[in-house]
Amino acid sequence: MLTDTDEEAVAFGVGRSRLARALRVEWLGQTAASVCWIASMLAYGISSSGDWLQLCAASAWLLANIAAVVTYEAD
Repeated sequence: MLTDTDEEAVAFGVGRSRLARALRVEWLGQTAASVCWIASMLAYGISSSGDWLQLCAASAWLLANIAAVVTYEAD
């Protein structure tokens, strides 16, 4: 059974691990690319079904990047 101190240590380790993954160049690059893609779609406007598909693709990419950091998996 874990004590409160053990639970805090585990939670801190998970948070630190998430931060470490979020600060990796690969994650930052992909996240920046997906955010820029979304921003460009919104800036140039959405006028066709292809534009909506691109917006959905960019949003899915961003959500996948966020899920990769939030989901904790033992390395």
